[in-house]
Amino acid sequence: MKTNLNQLPEKDRPREKLMMHGAQSLSDAELLAILIGSGSDEETAVGLMQRLLRDCGENLKELGKLSIDELCTYKGIGPAKAVTIIAASEFGRRRALYSGNSRREIKSANDIADYYKEVNALHEQTVEEFHVMMLNNNLRLIRSTMISRGGIVQTSVDLRVLMREVLLSKATAIAVCHNHPSGQEKPSKNDDNLTQRIQQAASYFDIRLIDHVIIADETFYSYAENGRL
Repeated sequence: MKTNLNQLPEKDRPREKLMMHGAQSLSDAELLAILIGSGSDEETAVGLMQRLLRDCGENLKELGKLSIDELCTYKGIGPAKAVTIIAASEFGRRRALYSGNSRREIKSANDIADYYKEVNALHEQTVEEFHVMMLNNNLRLIRSTMISRGGIVQTSVDLRVLMREVLLSKATAIAVCHNHPSGQEKPSKNDDNLTQRIQQAASYFDIRLIDHVIIADETFYSYAENGRL
């Protein structure tokens, strides 16, 4: 029989603990236990989440990388609970966008690379993702969005989708960034052609493309720093 949270001793109930002492008093496992509600016939929800976190090295970023299938290998986690955990992880990532990052100043390629490593863990993704960063006149971040996500060697970027996001944000400058899961930061001919097309499309609307950064593991390539913009 599954052990629900309300069947635990009162002192071990994370919901009651939150109401009495605030969310800050709960461990990561207790917060996750509230989300999934119950464990299995072998362990409580808290115990299950403690085990899951141990397997992730007590690292919430590592937890956020797990797929539905990977989460469902744990007894007591089905598709619904797995989806809840993934949604919570994604919510945490999106919240980070608004915790002081919304007005981050972008001064260099390193700032762009650091942002996408921090917020999107782009250097750790196993498939290519393409993002655009919208900036104001002072090169402060308005917002960032993912334009496409694809395969291991490339992802298709629709310039109409990209420019629509840029125009809606009323940006006057943009930076674009994508990753190379292969670990090779050197741009391909497709990357060169895409950069040129983005620059042409942006200039038509009097919008500056300040850089295209390619992230590969712990290194990156900058078109601007290599004098190619």
